[in-house]
Amino acid sequence: MNKTISTYWKTQLAGWLTASLYWGFQAFFSGNFIWKIGVADLILDVSIGIGLTHLYRNFVLKKGWNKLNLKKLIPKMIIGVLMLSLAYTVLIAGKLYLVRLFILKGHLLPFTVFFKSMQLQIFITGTRLMSIWVLAYHLYHYSRLELQTVKENARLSIIVKEAQLNNLSSQLNPHFFFNSLNNIKFLVLENPHLARRAIDLLSELLRNSLNSNVEKLILLSDEINLVRDYLELEKMRFEERLQIKIEANEEELTHLILPFSIQSLVENAVKHGIEKRKNGGFIEVKVKAENDLIKITVQNSGKLSKEIKDSGIGLKNLKERLLLQYNGQAFFEIKEMRDETVLATILIPSK
Repeated sequence: MNKTISTYWKTQLAGWLTASLYWGFQAFFSGNFIWKIGVADLILDVSIGIGLTHLYRNFVLKKGWNKLNLKKLIPKMIIGVLMLSLAYTVLIAGKLYLVRLFILKGHLLPFTVFFKSMQLQIFITGTRLMSIWVLAYHLYHYSRLELQTVKENARLSIIVKEAQLNNLSSQLNPHFFFNSLNNIKFLVLENPHLARRAIDLLSELLRNSLNSNVEKLILLSDEINLVRDYLELEKMRFEERLQIKIEANEEELTHLILPFSIQSLVENAVKHGIEKRKNGGFIEVKVKAENDLIKITVQNSGKLSKEIKDSGIGLKNLKERLLLQYNGQAFFEIKEMRDETVLATILIPSK
């Protein structure tokens, strides 16, 4: 199997070789060039440059600096350049002294005297080189991060639109639409006031579904209001066969959440739970804060079929949106409980 050198190592070798060869040509044309010293300087300069910057790269990756914004990153870059320049000064001064000591084998000044005479020049050179390297390294990763963010936002936008279309399809589902209109028809004669309320609820649901300006995140209170309207309309259809309970504190309702996230779980509960039971059942929605997380649960009467768990379009869409929006820090699970109920749980960061 052929192993290729990564772009990182190609860039490292090319960059430090270019810098070292530049210094070698300067020495060659100055008339004081010694081949043994030139070759030794070339090898050691490249080794020191690559060694220091590679250690810095590993440190940055370990500390996660590549994920920081520019405001937090710039001070750390300045400190990094300073530390690299100091280490470069000591190593290059030591290299210059030892190479000449072993190759020339002549009398040299004590190292402390030699170091004091060379330290400022080496430090300035090291600062210039390390600044260029650190800036180029972080600009490269920052540009990649920005590109990745743009791609993820575009992908998330598409998925949000899919969720919107799924929600629209659900609201315009002939079965749902027929039942709603049929209920309204009978309510017009029996309870005109309730019929007007049902029309308002249906129009509000359709308005939300048709809204083209779906945000990536909405207030949890708006999502809960959407769920209340939907369940109120379904309550008119199922009457006593559907019991509803929604628990959410005012404080939690100010947090942001993915649109149609709870709504899709509630629709799933009605379609695959309540509708399939002769005696109906209950749907319970709870929202509460736990440590640095917001926990959202939707529990309903019914059983969880393997088909819905593994291939449900709405659930797959929700999982992918949570993954993209919260960078893997969100959690979603749906499972069947022992008491013939299904429990869906969403955990999202509260900050």
